[in-house]
Parts: sequence; structure tokens; C-alpha cells
Amino acid sequence: MLSYRHGFHAGNHADVLKHLVYQFILKYMGQKNKPFNVVDTHAGAGAYKLSDDFSQKTMEFETGIGALWSLDKQQMPEAVREYVEAVDRFNREHDSTELAFYPGSPWFALDALPLEGKAFFHELHPSDFDLMRQFVRTNRYRKAINDDGFVASMGLYPPASKRSVTIIDPPYELKEDYKRVVDYAKAVNKRFKSGVIAIWYPVVDRYRIDQMESELAASGIRNVQLFELSVTQDTDEKGMTGSGMIVINPPWTLKTSMQEVLPYLVKELAPSTGHFRNAQLVEE
Repeated sequence: MLSYRHGFHAGNHADVLKHLVYQFILKYMGQKNKPFNVVDTHAGAGAYKLSDDFSQKTMEFETGIGALWSLDKQQMPEAVREYVEAVDRFNREHDSTELAFYPGSPWFALDALPLEGKAFFHELHPSDFDLMRQFVRTNRYRKAINDDGFVASMGLYPPASKRSVTIIDPPYELKEDYKRVVDYAKAVNKRFKSGVIAIWYPVVDRYRIDQMESELAASGIRNVQLFELSVTQDTDEKGMTGSGMIVINPPWTLKTSMQEVLPYLVKELAPSTGHFRNAQLVEE
């Protein structure tokens, strides 16, 4: 199935959590004056215009980045402020002082990568791949790959730099994606135990998330944290009520930062119905 297009959801509450955590990881990795690799298994189109038909059909960005856009940045937790400032900078790069565009995961990676850091962006959907390839502008340090990221990226481990960040963000259109995510994380960790792995997941069927957590806890992988933001209570009805990020080998400052970030996001994005989780799934 290749029906999923992220343009419908660009900038929503799930993107806020995903890209805020991702940016935090990338910034932390960039503190050392050493290159590192980025592997993106499901890169999407690279960038999104919020006035296009996809975004306008759902308007999901209004309750995500749109809800944060006009708030006082000085009152934000540092990680939230840096995320909003990054989206603002992306818009200014496209000659807009308003919220007209939203960056995808590839932009956050390219914005943070040091010189000689390498990035590998995988996307299977042909239309999104064409857009992403134009956005990335492939060269010796950045590659756009039209293939299944779960398969095509495995030869990238261990990286020559001995440092890496992997972001796993499938659409979960296929229920087996939940298992593929866990199997992939286990395989990457086996090849390169010190690499940072960030897994995004939707809160749709809670039992599937419970199963992912149990399988990761039983996998032998160490140092696993979970950060979840929901805008409403779990429901048996169809639809995403929230999302989460599971991070393997997270920055040591991430969990403390999220103790401030998650309550703030609940307060601003879903004050009456939202809730969050901030958990150490597996100790170091």
C-alpha cells in the first residue's frame, strides 16, 4: 500500500512531538566536533506547503505548530522555543514571515548535520520521493533513496563515523509495521549498539503500542525511553488520539527536558483532554 501522504498531517501535534524530540537529539549530537550519520527510513516529501490541498483538507497544523506559533517564545521551555524558532527559520528561508511552510524530518537533519556528516533519506512513495529528492539535492554527503528504508538502510551500520542517529517513522498503514519497527531496531542495535534510534508511533490501537514496548523491553536493548503526547483519551473509535517517541540511547538530558516540555504541550495544545507519558522503559 502506498496511499499514505504526510502532507495531510504536516505540522500536527504528532509532528510537534516528533520533530521537537528529533531536533533535541540532533543538537545534542552536534555538540561534539565530530561528524555523525543520519538515517531516515521514511523521509516523506522533505517539506510541505500549508496552503496546498493536502494541508487545507484537514487543517491539522492549526492544532499543532499553528497553536504554538503566536505564543510568547520567552515563556516556552527551551526545547519548545528552539523547535518553533527552527520552523520560523525554515519559513524565512522560503521568504515568509508567516507560518506558510512546514519542514519535514530531512530539513531538521540537514539543518543540524556537521561538515562531513552523512545523511541517507529513504522514501518508497514515488511522488513523495521525487519531491524529497529535489529538496535534498543529493551529493556525496546526502543521499535520497527510493526504496524500503527497513531493508535498504541495513548496510549503513556500523557507520564509519562510529556515531549515528536513526529516525524510524513509517505510516503504520500496514499492521505489520509495528513488528517491522521492533525487528529493525533490534537488527540496527545488534550491528551498532551505541547508535541513537528514535521511533515514532501513533496512538491508535493501544494494545499494539503495549506489544511494541514489551518486545523492546525483552529484546536485550539497553537504555530505552518513551515520550508520549495525547490530545484526547484512548478510544476504540478510528483515529489517532496521540503519538509517541521511543528513543534508544537517548541524550542524557532528554528525559529531564521532557519533564518540562510535555506538560507545557498538553497545556497549550489540549488543556482539557490531553495527557502525557515520560518513562524509562529499559535502564542503561
